[in-house]
Amino acid sequence: MSHELEGLGDWRRTHTCGELSRAQVGTTVTLMGWLHRSRDHGGVLFTDLRDRYGLTQVVFHPETGGKVLLDRASRLGNEFVIAVRGVVMARPADAVNPDLATGEIEVDARELKLLSASDPLPFQVNEEHMLASEDLRLKYRFLDLRRPELSALLALRHKAAMAARAYLSSQSFLEIETPILVKPTPEGARDYVVPSRVHPGSFYALPQSPQLYKQTLMISGCDRYFQLARCLRDEDLRADRQPEHTQIDLEMSFIREEDVFDVVEGLYAHLWKTCLGVYLPLPFPRLTFAEAMGRFGSDKPDLRFGLELKDVSDAATASGAAFLREAVARGERVMGLAAAGRAALSRKEVDALEDVAKRAGARGLAWMKRTASGYEGASAKFFTGDADGAGQELARILTAQEGDLVLLVAGPWEAACKALGAVRLELGRATLESSGRSKEHHFLWVRDFPLFEEDGHGGWAPRHNPFVYPREADLDLIETDPGKVLGRLYDVVLNGNELGSGGVRMHRADVQQRVFRRIGLTPEKAEEKFGFMLESFRFGAPPHGGIGMGLDRIVMLMAERTSIRDTIAFPKTTSAACPMDGSPSPVDPETLKELRITPQA
Repeated sequence: MSHELEGLGDWRRTHTCGELSRAQVGTTVTLMGWLHRSRDHGGVLFTDLRDRYGLTQVVFHPETGGKVLLDRASRLGNEFVIAVRGVVMARPADAVNPDLATGEIEVDARELKLLSASDPLPFQVNEEHMLASEDLRLKYRFLDLRRPELSALLALRHKAAMAARAYLSSQSFLEIETPILVKPTPEGARDYVVPSRVHPGSFYALPQSPQLYKQTLMISGCDRYFQLARCLRDEDLRADRQPEHTQIDLEMSFIREEDVFDVVEGLYAHLWKTCLGVYLPLPFPRLTFAEAMGRFGSDKPDLRFGLELKDVSDAATASGAAFLREAVARGERVMGLAAAGRAALSRKEVDALEDVAKRAGARGLAWMKRTASGYEGASAKFFTGDADGAGQELARILTAQEGDLVLLVAGPWEAACKALGAVRLELGRATLESSGRSKEHHFLWVRDFPLFEEDGHGGWAPRHNPFVYPREADLDLIETDPGKVLGRLYDVVLNGNELGSGGVRMHRADVQQRVFRRIGLTPEKAEEKFGFMLESFRFGAPPHGGIGMGLDRIVMLMAERTSIRDTIAFPKTTSAACPMDGSPSPVDPETLKELRITPQA
């Protein structure tokens, strides 16, 4: 069916579709937007007109607007773009919609302009429960973004970004942009590279973070910097990762860790109050990496529930379980967890927990149930009889009570903590659902991470990045015992999600070179990769530190979503592709020739 389109002419929108109320009853208004849905009630047509501000009910009545207008309106389809001029009317009391901002009024249409028609839709924008696949919605992202729930997420993202800018500006930070075309550097993920036409054979990288530049800004005397920085990493994706993301990035001079904590806690308090009307208790709890791993089995623990881990190696050594005793003799640890009231779990449910532990790296999961007479279950025999003392000690350490499920994992300390931590999270999900605590906001800081980790080839690699200053007490261990060196690193965590990572940075060239040597980076390679920063250290570098926090993830958690794709206007798929615009795509041969790049066969 063809439709005659019209221009706006001298029409101007007087109101959005989300602002009319009883205060405008009796006035003539002009609204513009998309036709969300229509309902024919015995010759009177009720339509919902939508823009990003909301919905307004528009009525086409033959007695007020005329039959010709009604006939025109009845032939319009969903997502047609129209302009309507009419009179604001109060809805009858029994027709008021309390769930709609404009629910007390409707617009009695007197004139109509069809501005744009729509082809049949690949999926319905007005569905209450979206049935279309994510791939289809990403292909037609311009339609998906019309849905009120996604439109609201973009508005929330804007509000959060503006609130962050306002707060940091009030704390004497300067918003400074750093380059997008940068020197390739190893920062833990693969770079996206950009060939240079004017320097054949040379490449820029797209920044994984503004790390080196914000440190240089501190050496430049800027004192306090921030930026809503675009960061790009060519890495494998998952629900909360994208090849490009935005982070709230900041850096400060002449600081200790606590100075950064104070500013960032103030920032989150401002964001949660401004965007959600929620007041956060300050300060956030602080845990060391060792405490977080030892108590919760994670360096980003969810504190909305308990279920704390304990080291039960001493009790395991006295038990009848040879496999536990042998693990401790090898220098490994046995970690335990008492899940209150979970003795009622079935064998199938316990087996599912063991699968969780194995997927997290455990060799197995020992379990038993605490009863009035002692223990029952697969591993009970190792803590009863001659080993009853070990059983009593185990119960004491874990404060295991009758009706509790006792779980044990043996292995190298960090691996055992991680595996049992994964089981803790699985148990915790059910706890959150039954307790109603899932909507609580539990922030914390995790600090004092190891600076180095073994690289698997007999050497050492930076656990995070090589630009973090070691604890002063550990400087002498860089060469002699790097595994014990703790860095002045910290993460801010919310409900088991890492929101940001930062640290007190290197400001001394001598310490930086020692770290480079420890990770096998020769002075020549260090100069090649980071020469401009090392050069700047020679001219007076202040102690400084900062943090980068993922804006996409912050908004995701504010909105109680599970994927950051929902908070990004045009996200990529898990294969780093954009179904809407078809990127990435081949480049024509002439462009490659100009860049002096030979196409691969």
